[in-house]
Amino acid sequence: MLQISNASVFFEGRQGKEIHALDRVNLDIDEGDFVVALGASGCGKSTLLNAIAGFLPLTEGTITLNGSPISRPGADRGVVFQKDTLLPWLTVLDNVALGLRFGGVSRRERREKAAELLGLVGLADFARSFPQELSGGMRQRVGIARALATEPDILLMDEPFGALDSLTREQMQELLISVWHRTGKRIFFITHSIEEALLLGTKVIVMSPRPGRVVARYDLDFVRRFTETQDVRSIHLSVEFSNLREEIRELLHTDHHFAGVAA
Repeated sequence: MLQISNASVFFEGRQGKEIHALDRVNLDIDEGDFVVALGASGCGKSTLLNAIAGFLPLTEGTITLNGSPISRPGADRGVVFQKDTLLPWLTVLDNVALGLRFGGVSRRERREKAAELLGLVGLADFARSFPQELSGGMRQRVGIARALATEPDILLMDEPFGALDSLTREQMQELLISVWHRTGKRIFFITHSIEEALLLGTKVIVMSPRPGRVVARYDLDFVRRFTETQDVRSIHLSVEFSNLREEIRELLHTDHHFAGVAA
């Protein structure tokens, strides 16, 4: 289990002014969970993800993974950012295998593993291509495959589909659901989109403006329904989905004065 206990983060801002970014967040992420953090820019979602990744130390509180405190980045956590960080001089296959290469895995083994993961994300035919030859959605698929290559305990995703057009975004959502369902990987995913959060998350947490606090939690099963039916339209049109979407929209826009959150 990944356990976040009373996690708070303070930054030093301009002219020495202290910024309270994250305030006493508590969250457990079990094996197989797909947890989505939803909120406006500046609510601490990325700060929380960076703390889980080990990029950012907590000011107060603890984060542990399988009982061990997180204090730095590690192969047990795979990260996918909004903008892909692929190396343009490496082929798609070698980009996916990069973490395994740093981990001392033999060339043959890492290439076999990378080829297997490219098949998982539907890019088996593009192994010898270079990143600049791929579309934005395809590059994000490569990023997901690379994050999975070291077999992390948790996949951390910071608005990975935010820069994609609506059709590609829907395709990527369905791909990610398939990857999650087939691998059983636990995922922590950040988004501004209410509909994306509802479709993907087995758990959704809604965060307040700075300082970031968890102001609501939802246990959902829309993503499991999709794995059974493959019919995203019927889910979006269901009364339960519509009611929850409006409930969260009202929570964001009215009760906590969020701005800029869109479905």
